[in-house]
Amino acid sequence: MTLSPATFSALLVLFSTGLSSCAEVKEAGRTIGHTTRNVTREIGHGTRDAAKEIGHGTRRVVNSIGQETKDTMAPLSDDEQ
Repeated sequence: MTLSPATFSALLVLFSTGLSSCAEVKEAGRTIGHTTRNVTREIGHGTRDAAKEIGHGTRRVVNSIGQETKDTMAPLSDDEQ
């Protein structure tokens, strides 16, 4: 089986087009993957930071309530009785 020059040219064009489109698809996939990774990382870091701030705020409130309770429940001195 021999390929005619026209068939060979057609196959060469199809093959070279397939290679360039494969590289484009690969690059598009890489771009999408990296963008997804970066966005996910930023969401995770934002969530972590928000949770830390909520935790710190809650701790401050609990400590404040605890201190007020200690002050209220302190035994009266001899002068106050």
